[in-house]
Amino acid sequence: MKCALIQSNAKVGDIAANASAIIAKAKEAAFSGAELCVTPELALVGYPPRDLLLYPAFVDEAEEAVLRIAAEISGLNIALILGSIGRNTSGKGKQLFNQALFIAGGNVKSRYSKRLLPTYDVFDETRYFEAGDRPCVVTHQGLRLALTVCEDIWNDSAFWANPNYAFDPLEGHPPFDLLINISASPFTVGKQKLRREMLAALAGKYFVPVVYVNAVGGNDDLIFDGRSMYVTGEGALAARAAGFKEDLLLVDVHAEAPAPEPAGSRILPSGACRMESRAESSIRSSGQSLRVTEDDFAPESEIWRALTLGLKDYCGKIGVNSVLLGLSGGIDSSLVAALACEALGRGRVHGLLLPSPYSSGGSLADAAKLAANLGLSTATLPIAPVMLAYEAVLQEAFRGCVQDVTEENLQARIRGNVLMAFSNKFGKLLLTTGNKSEISVGYCTIYGDMCGGLAVIGDLYKTEVFRVCRWLNHERGGIIPENVLLKPPSAELRPGQTDQDSLPPYAELDDILLAMLEERRSAAEIIAQGHAEETVLKVANLVRMAEFKRRQAAPVLKITSHAFGVGWRMPIACKQAYGL
Repeated sequence: MKCALIQSNAKVGDIAANASAIIAKAKEAAFSGAELCVTPELALVGYPPRDLLLYPAFVDEAEEAVLRIAAEISGLNIALILGSIGRNTSGKGKQLFNQALFIAGGNVKSRYSKRLLPTYDVFDETRYFEAGDRPCVVTHQGLRLALTVCEDIWNDSAFWANPNYAFDPLEGHPPFDLLINISASPFTVGKQKLRREMLAALAGKYFVPVVYVNAVGGNDDLIFDGRSMYVTGEGALAARAAGFKEDLLLVDVHAEAPAPEPAGSRILPSGACRMESRAESSIRSSGQSLRVTEDDFAPESEIWRALTLGLKDYCGKIGVNSVLLGLSGGIDSSLVAALACEALGRGRVHGLLLPSPYSSGGSLADAAKLAANLGLSTATLPIAPVMLAYEAVLQEAFRGCVQDVTEENLQARIRGNVLMAFSNKFGKLLLTTGNKSEISVGYCTIYGDMCGGLAVIGDLYKTEVFRVCRWLNHERGGIIPENVLLKPPSAELRPGQTDQDSLPPYAELDDILLAMLEERRSAAEIIAQGHAEETVLKVANLVRMAEFKRRQAAPVLKITSHAFGVGWRMPIACKQAYGL
């Protein structure tokens, strides 16, 4: 059987366009000889649809689109496994299911409802969906296909030390010849290796090949990297689709005569479903039309491509044609500018230089050199006159007060106002340039440098920003001016200021933040790792006090397992505890 893995980039809520794209890919696959097509999870409605699912008209449109798809592919002699939604007509529980639909001959022949509904991190599926209560095996071209949806295969007790759920949908499953999983698995750095190992373990456990189809593209803060795979019954990677872009991957699988099981064969964990009638070699690749797309799994490469895709799709899917950012001559704005030019093209990126009396000549030169290297347009608007105007307005009210962070924040807010004015006047999306280290500890000005519609590098620690920039220079020949990489980071809001006047060195700060935010370690545990107690407690307090800022921040493109966004649900008013 020739199977087509349709790795699609769906736009959430654009059901008509998503349906048309699926139909077009199904036709292309059929013309290439495919007998089965498989889409990602919720490919018809886009993932995650969130509260759109609460609107009956949205569900109606999805159901009508399913009928349209079934009708339009009915003459192709091809079956389709489609990720969509379905109504729960039992009268009990949530009103919807997250489903894999088996469509053939112009009709929906079977519906499988996702059984494991994640509620951790960015996931909130029990808010909308009822869990399915039974497995689904469909027969096509003489093969028994087990349908699963994303999380359903992420609970194998033989692979995971601490499974998230009380049961595994594959344990005790009726016999099947091919495991099919449709997914919308968000990208995080390094996650592909885990997916690959998990699929190999499942293939080896059940002696069957696995077809895994993942979504690709950016939807709001989430990025999907694709990399759909076909893994043989021996656990070998036989085919992999492209990373970070749409793809149509054709895979040949066929049944062979059962072979006797060799002596000393693998012993399956208790309760595993063993295919007694077939040996592990009973279905294998025919060796045709297989492709393992070359990929680069270096963290810096993954980060660059993920953020580029996330920014491109964020703009494209909200209908924005161009972007704007402030160019300070620092490392963060330099990386955001480079990403924007990569994602949108330099003609759709505009930079503003907004020097104050405290801005160094070197920083202005660095910003200008960066713009020249990237070929993006810029304008320079000194903010000193506005600072003087503010000083005059506040002079009497502030009489007798010493200058402090108030005046520093005024500069950031002046810049924010100017940037937002340009954004409004010219219809350009303002990108914020703050990194995760700064957002974590509140080293940013609300209504100032936090102004904007998207935080492109808000899930990158400062030390990671430097690493990605050095990688970029190595790959692209010195785009980031060398002085930007060498000078001490500074907000330049007062004479001689550096970030380390207020914060620990970034290497130390990021190590503490990584333990605190990603590993969920307490202050006591971090201190025991060798960090000074005073420093750890200071950082913990800064993180806790900055929560109100993060609630008002721009969406952050997520590339780690714990990003600031919908998956971060920390109270603002709370006792300082557990390191926060």
